[in-house]
Amino acid sequence: MIRKGERNLITDVPGLKVGNAEDFAIRTGVTVVVADTPSPAAVDVRGGAPGTCDTEALDPVSLVDGVDALVLAGGSAFGLDAVSGVRAQLQRLGRGYQIAPGLPRVPIVSGAILFDLASGGDKDWGEEAPYRRLGQAAAAAAGFDFKLGNAGAGLGAIAGAYKGGLGSASVVRADGITVGALVAVNAVGSPVIPGSDAFWAWAFEQDGEFGGRRPKPEVHISSALPADLKGTAKPGTNTTIAVVATDADLTRIELERLAIMAADGFARALRPVHTPFDGDLVYAMSTGHRPITAPRPLAVLELGSLAADTLARAIARGVYEAETLGGYRSYRSTFLT
Repeated sequence: MIRKGERNLITDVPGLKVGNAEDFAIRTGVTVVVADTPSPAAVDVRGGAPGTCDTEALDPVSLVDGVDALVLAGGSAFGLDAVSGVRAQLQRLGRGYQIAPGLPRVPIVSGAILFDLASGGDKDWGEEAPYRRLGQAAAAAAGFDFKLGNAGAGLGAIAGAYKGGLGSASVVRADGITVGALVAVNAVGSPVIPGSDAFWAWAFEQDGEFGGRRPKPEVHISSALPADLKGTAKPGTNTTIAVVATDADLTRIELERLAIMAADGFARALRPVHTPFDGDLVYAMSTGHRPITAPRPLAVLELGSLAADTLARAIARGVYEAETLGGYRSYRSTFLT
């Protein structure tokens, strides 16, 4: 039996907290996933226009074997400053890698950004971008419950022709192992089946979590690109960035495979996907609370499939929970009013 978690959030994975911070005047924000203890992580990059910080530290051959936090931020390259803010907050809490006795601890934090500079709002922030401040505030706000839609890194996000947003979902297996996903949806592609009000991810929905709409029998799915793409697709103006997590005790190499498999959740929820204009990226992390008893390759296969389905659900939830902002109409304003 597979069911969604108690919160239906990535924080159903024991050992994780999530914090959001936004600047509504600028229409941008930051989301951070904080692990209670350093946790192994990996990353898979599928899009053609990524923006990242310290992803090399996640390579299985690198020195440190766990991250303290993962960051999703708006702001394009400016948003990479959010990692410094998160690192500063964690250092205040005594977190970080101990290089040598007597030296400052160094929190291990990796981050990815999306482009929301065209989302409206006042982007004239002067000499200092707001993202370090937002990163520190998001880390300080980390908890088990957090807002979806126009929140954190999803505040300035646009998904195809619709207002994008922050989404999350979780699933618990019969043996108690949990898989969760967190995503900021800012894609060129559309989350909605053409000629329909149904999400591409409709088949994976649990308990009406994104409206319960189903494609009608007469809907014809064409091979042509959807009409509700994000205006004129341009390089560097998009990107869907995500974290998938589990409490299964996976190694970093196994987490790399989990991230690769989870990226298929993008293709189950958006069309087209992984374009030259998106910087699509998936982090995968493990809190290691539950040992794996099945043969490990089989366990990774099963968890990777669940991660892809859960990420697809999270993408649809992010769009469904978003609200109209400025000239960008939400899914619910478009189809449910």
